[in-house]
Amino acid sequence: MKTYLEKAKDMYDILANGKIIEAFDKFYHQDVVMIEATGETRKGKVANREFQQKFMEGIKEFHGMGVRCITSNENEKITCVESWMDCTMQDGNRMKMEEVAIQHWLGDQIIHERFYYNAQKP
Repeated sequence: MKTYLEKAKDMYDILANGKIIEAFDKFYHQDVVMIEATGETRKGKVANREFQQKFMEGIKEFHGMGVRCITSNENEKITCVESWMDCTMQDGNRMKMEEVAIQHWLGDQIIHERFYYNAQKP
């Protein structure tokens, strides 16, 4: 059986190839709760998948993604990932987004995830 750290690394390997929806479908629980840095909370896989799809539709070109730091607390079933993504949006603006995600696992899937990033607009 894989550790939570190994599961998180597997998920980010898929994400690094631009396969965000595929990673979401595989690694997120049906009852997942996701909380943005703004406090916006989405409950359930359906609502969160719709959010991911809408985000992906806003991307014109995916330039890459990477992980700066990844760690886990295996006893508590929690992973923490600092990552970045570089893409050009449909409006032509290129963005490098950086975030920290704290992920709580239930079996092989994430049941709760909270994101930390600069939510202010320039």
